[in-house]
Amino acid sequence: METPAQIEFEGIQGEAGLQGVVDEHIAELESNFGRITAARIVVKGPGDRHQTGGQYQVSIRLALPDGREVHVGRTPKEDERYADLTFAVDNAFKRARRQLQDQARIMRGDVKHHARS
Repeated sequence: METPAQIEFEGIQGEAGLQGVVDEHIAELESNFGRITAARIVVKGPGDRHQTGGQYQVSIRLALPDGREVHVGRTPKEDERYADLTFAVDNAFKRARRQLQDQARIMRGDVKHHARS
């Protein structure tokens, strides 16, 4: 990747090991799908209002060549697995990988386009 991934933390203290985990995920995506020119990851903590934990929200925006972009920003459903930061990050990158697969299919022309009537 040309520039290192930008990681922002909202509502939590910065996790020291998270940068390495994110870099590994991005390297895997690049090896499978080509060059990623920029990456921005926002990790939102569960917040102070929850007495029994809460959920992490991870948003990923990847910039690709030719102005293409992948954005994963969905708020997780009520799923207690998202209370684990590692699971939330891994799941967000899993969704990004799926979107990159879709982009690759479109770029190769594997997706049919129906003629308009």
